[in-house]
Order: sequence, then structure tokens, then C-alpha cells
Amino acid sequence: MGVSGCGKSQIGQAFSKAVGARFFDGDDLHPAENIAKMSRGEPLNDEDRMPWLGKVGAQLAGSDEPVVIACSALKRVYRERIVETAARPVTFLYLEGTREVLSERMKHRNGHFMPVALLDSQLATLEPPGPDEQTVKASIDQTPDEVVAELLRGLQRKQQ
Repeated sequence: MGVSGCGKSQIGQAFSKAVGARFFDGDDLHPAENIAKMSRGEPLNDEDRMPWLGKVGAQLAGSDEPVVIACSALKRVYRERIVETAARPVTFLYLEGTREVLSERMKHRNGHFMPVALLDSQLATLEPPGPDEQTVKASIDQTPDEVVAELLRGLQRKQQ
């Protein structure tokens, strides 16, 4: 989880491979209306996001195998919706980065519907996970392999 540009898809794919889980990109679960809205540079609101978050939770609920889903999950209420719909424990892997690093990454990616102009709205919406939430955090100011290694170590600590 994290704002646009933090590497959710890239890290999610690498992490899922490392733990033997199936990977899904939450962007693929967005309705066409949401993608069109973001493509126009318009931020999504809670009403736009709730059905999508339900789909993310349903994807988790519908799998008998371990699953990793790249999903922004920016607010606590969004994470609660995912957990409620999944009806099983969910650990959020929070990819944290500065606005400068995020902006630079977004400028250099190709073919993504989310424009750099929406980064500030994502950062304004972000409610970092609290200590009472099931979360593992990693800084994105390192190589993707280092991010995955940090997440794996954090997950191991949570499971002890």
C-alpha cells in the first residue's frame, strides 16, 4: 500500500514471488469510470473508491492461496473496508517515501493513467497506518531488492 509512484506493482510482484503468493494489481480492479477520472487529472473521492476497495477485499476473500494485491489503501477506513470484505487477516505492506522521490518516479514511468499532478491529492489523503494496524513498513529510498528484503524481515518479526 501507499501513494501513487511508491512502487506498489513492482515491489508487490517481487514480494509475491519471494513468498510464493499470487499477485494482483489493484489498478486492474478499478472500474472504467475511476480510471477515466484519474486520467483526466481528477482525484477519486471516498464514494469512487469504496466499490473498488470492496473488489480488492473480495479478491482476497476468494483465494485459498496466499495473495498479494497492490492497492493504495490510503485511509484507515479504506483498509478497514478491505479487511472487512476479505473476512480474514490482512497485512498491509506500507511503502513510504518523500514527495520528491515519489514525484521523480512518477515522471519517469510510461503508460500509467495516474498523472504526477494527482500526487499532492494522494499525499493529502494518506493516513499512514497506526501502530494498532497489521502493517509492515519499508522506505522506498532504496533498491527494489532492498525494499523487498526489508518487508520480509518486518513480516518475520510480526509473525514471531
